[in-house]
Amino acid sequence: MINRIRDVRTQKGLTLADVAERCEPPTTAQTIGRLETGMRNLSLGWMNRIAAALEVDPEVLLTSEDAVQPRVVARLVEAGAEALTSPRDAILPTSLGGDAPLVAMTVEASAGDYRTGDQVWLREHAPEDYPRLLNRDVLAPRPGGRFAFGRMIDRDAARIAILPPGQGQRQVVIENPPWIAASEMLVRKL
Repeated sequence: MINRIRDVRTQKGLTLADVAERCEPPTTAQTIGRLETGMRNLSLGWMNRIAAALEVDPEVLLTSEDAVQPRVVARLVEAGAEALTSPRDAILPTSLGGDAPLVAMTVEASAGDYRTGDQVWLREHAPEDYPRLLNRDVLAPRPGGRFAFGRMIDRDAARIAILPPGQGQRQVVIENPPWIAASEMLVRKL
């Protein structure tokens, strides 16, 4: 098993010292660093203490070496969906069922029903599933490492049409996308 303490800590914007201070009882940043890197074994007790300090369930801190980790691959900005230059592991707030890979997109500029700070979880679908995705919000790859995000409003054998969220947006037509990811969950901070 591989621990994900560093991933969770950095995604929450915390330093080693912040996590050490939040532990009950408090510990040192050096100890947290050793647990993160595997230089010190992560016991059940430490896992529970660190999970409480990070305000996550303990199982979020562990991942199997064989598990395919969902990735944040895109973000929604004022100009539309764009690819991240370096995709990163995403943290699932809850378990989603299904066999196809999950991807995530962060919303960095409000558009339509999506607010800044939202995270959209999507499941990849192969071309034979595209008819089922009409009128759903989808993320589709475009040439040049770009993405389009919005409501899939039309499709035929060779192309799909997506209407981005927000007013005044023009539809985006994509020829033969290799996959489309359909929205499954919206995560919004309270």
